[in-house]
Amino acid sequence: MAQVRDLNVTKNVPLPTPATLMQEVVRSSEQAEFIANSREIIRSILQGTDERFLLIVGPCSIHDTKAGLEYAQKLAKLAEEVKDKVYIVMRVYFEKPRTTVGWKGLIMDPALDGSDNITEGLTQARTFLRQIIDTGLPTATELLDPITPQYIADLISWSAIGARTTESQTHRQMASGLSMPLGFKNSTAGDLVAAVNAINAAGKPQTFLGVAETGMASAVTTSGNPDCHIILRGGENGPNYGADDVAEAIEKLTKSGVNDAVMTDASHANCGKDDTKMPSVYREIIRQRAAGNKKLVGAMLESHLVGGNQKFPQPLEDLTYGQSITDKCIDWDTTVTLVNETAAAL
Repeated sequence: MAQVRDLNVTKNVPLPTPATLMQEVVRSSEQAEFIANSREIIRSILQGTDERFLLIVGPCSIHDTKAGLEYAQKLAKLAEEVKDKVYIVMRVYFEKPRTTVGWKGLIMDPALDGSDNITEGLTQARTFLRQIIDTGLPTATELLDPITPQYIADLISWSAIGARTTESQTHRQMASGLSMPLGFKNSTAGDLVAAVNAINAAGKPQTFLGVAETGMASAVTTSGNPDCHIILRGGENGPNYGADDVAEAIEKLTKSGVNDAVMTDASHANCGKDDTKMPSVYREIIRQRAAGNKKLVGAMLESHLVGGNQKFPQPLEDLTYGQSITDKCIDWDTTVTLVNETAAAL
């Protein structure tokens, strides 16, 4: 009989079920309470009933959990100092979208050597999220693979759908069932229509193929996620962090009848992926908010212990501790300066 399936599959390794992994890396009742409370605060900020500024800040990606935890401990102290004006949520990004090839993140390749031990990656991700929560910081991540949330979403306070996947029906459906507030980025071209449509779709009931906690394929039906919003991140046509860009976004959101809260990303295309330009972009975002634009509810910053980034792959022993192996980040001292400026300005 002619072979007609798995012609290009070289390996198919079963994963532990989500229920099994959650039993191995357990979420405590205190952590569950913290996650629920932090999500409610973020919802209140998006709705305008909590006037604090929402700041999603942290490494572009987590590749070294030791450095990531050191960063978190520093950030937790800073967050406590500004908590009356700024609500800080740490970027804890485990999945990296790739246009062609490259390191796909800690979940896919935790050893950073191409061995792709996803079971170990998922275990490390849950373990690390618990450590971050225990510092007193809420967590933020981009959800890329639609199966991943079953393993880690119970430890996430806020999530994002990236520019490459905002137009994806699969991701809009997934977002409709997620339990945390979520931001859709504008498309890589810079267009806002896809993100506005995504917010609309994710807010509606959906039924789609998914994976149950038992690991079985299932038909998932959702009630819709009412806590979705737009993220302006610039695009191929240039940045979109200016006051006119924000006003245009608010107008389109209002006309579409969806949440008109706006978050602006100071990194990615808004700074041309140049970490030296990120502070000036961020300061303009804060200037707009301080000038009275309460619909501009938050911002995103890519930040690590050491600024810039480093080439990867390279021997792991040669990697600079605390420096990104994906996008360029601002350094810790610059982060402290910008956060303190934010609290003072607001």
